[in-house]
Amino acid sequence: MQKKYLIGVDLGTSGTKAALYQIDGKLISEASVEVPLFYPKPGVVEQENEDFYTSAARTVRMCIESSGIDPQAISAIAFDSQMAGVGLIDEAFKPTARFDSWLDMRCQPYIEWMDKEAGDRITQLTGCPPTCDHGPKMLWWMNEQPDIYKQTAKFVMPGTYVAGRIAGLTADQAFIDHTYIHFSGFSDGQKAIWSDELCERFGLDKDKLPKIVDPSDVIGEVSEKSANEFGLAPGTLIAAGAGDTAANALGAGIVNPGMLFDVAGTASVLAGCTNKFFADTKNRALITMRSVIPGLWNPLAYIGGGGLALRWFRDQFYNQARGESLPISDEDLYPRMISLVENITPGSEGLFFSPHLGGRICPSSPDMRGAWIGVSWSHNQAHFTRAILESIAYEYAYYLNILKESLPELVLVEARVAGGGARSEAWNQIKADILNVPYQRLIGNEFGAWGAAMIAGKAAGLITNLTSHAELTAVVNGKPFYPSKENHAIYKPLIEKYIRLEQTLNEFYRS
Repeated sequence: MQKKYLIGVDLGTSGTKAALYQIDGKLISEASVEVPLFYPKPGVVEQENEDFYTSAARTVRMCIESSGIDPQAISAIAFDSQMAGVGLIDEAFKPTARFDSWLDMRCQPYIEWMDKEAGDRITQLTGCPPTCDHGPKMLWWMNEQPDIYKQTAKFVMPGTYVAGRIAGLTADQAFIDHTYIHFSGFSDGQKAIWSDELCERFGLDKDKLPKIVDPSDVIGEVSEKSANEFGLAPGTLIAAGAGDTAANALGAGIVNPGMLFDVAGTASVLAGCTNKFFADTKNRALITMRSVIPGLWNPLAYIGGGGLALRWFRDQFYNQARGESLPISDEDLYPRMISLVENITPGSEGLFFSPHLGGRICPSSPDMRGAWIGVSWSHNQAHFTRAILESIAYEYAYYLNILKESLPELVLVEARVAGGGARSEAWNQIKADILNVPYQRLIGNEFGAWGAAMIAGKAAGLITNLTSHAELTAVVNGKPFYPSKENHAIYKPLIEKYIRLEQTLNEFYRS
């Protein structure tokens, strides 16, 4: 039987999604289920490692059963997963503790320790400044839970845990693919190896770190036991997979230097694509992640509640009726709100908004809060809405200023946008005008699972070139939103004002 199907599974924070594809990217079936989070104490956020496994089994089985595809025709499977949390397993590949979520802040004292002790060196080597990720979390377990740390054979990602369980691996076969290692706090990102220097400096046992592999390396085959649980054929190939952001970038076709990827969701993420590694030791804003594609890098930064700020304004302040009695759904309110901004001139007549309502992420400034600056009698709800939309683009411009300063030879050619915010033509145009880059929407909403499926296809030898395959299968939706030279000229000095505003607010909240 010809093996011509691939499965990609996205192991997210609050849910797991599986999708079955043809090699050409055609979606055959998909399924998703929620995954619980646990909050045993304030500031503590955990998940059960086994929930990742059972949710993956359930969604994959649902995909296969609803498609009617013979499991024997499925060539390979790969997983992408949330990136900054960490799991712990013993020698038999069983959890020694619950998964330590990226939302869990127990490790804060160890972030501060790593930053004080070797912040610039960690940034230099890993491409990521000390933050709430693997490094401080592993140090927390080492110092605060030494018995569990001693029982722990390896620290692993959710994708590793599920793939390893399906393949029946033991701890000495545990792996981490190179798209995660910027978050490790203990890697040499350029060489894709663990850093002896950093491990020795903080006393971390390097033997507890899994081997670093390429995303498309075959790590095993589906065992008889897991085949029954997943509905897969025994012997189906399992690829190492990738981090969710890396898989999303691949699925969206971000595979050439100069491309940008805007995830316009609850959080607003902007990722670039370069052929050079650089470490943002000066600003501590950009995080440089290895791309799935060899030789490429994805420098990125994000706003913790970008799209959430618009929802907050909608729910708390936007007067949807203004004396009218119109039945209107919450989702219909967004286009109604945003339609009003088209009559407001660029710059919102001097009104600025700072979108960091829960603290700034990149660079880290957890004490910062949101702000309106420049409010006057003439401002109405449309001005406030436009200022929110512009603030996200101003923040992106700050990221790109750092990128262009560090890599002056990089030419930005196109931004591709996905997520709920991608539906707004007005917002896409504002971003294009501020960033001076054409904005292109993509067809579809799920790019991570397809990115993982392509990695599986490469592992199985069905896809020979990931770059060309990603270019071919990422389908754009209509014409790009081209930047207006006139509007960009208006926005250029406002970008600088926004950057100075954020510096002032940071100092204000630090004092």
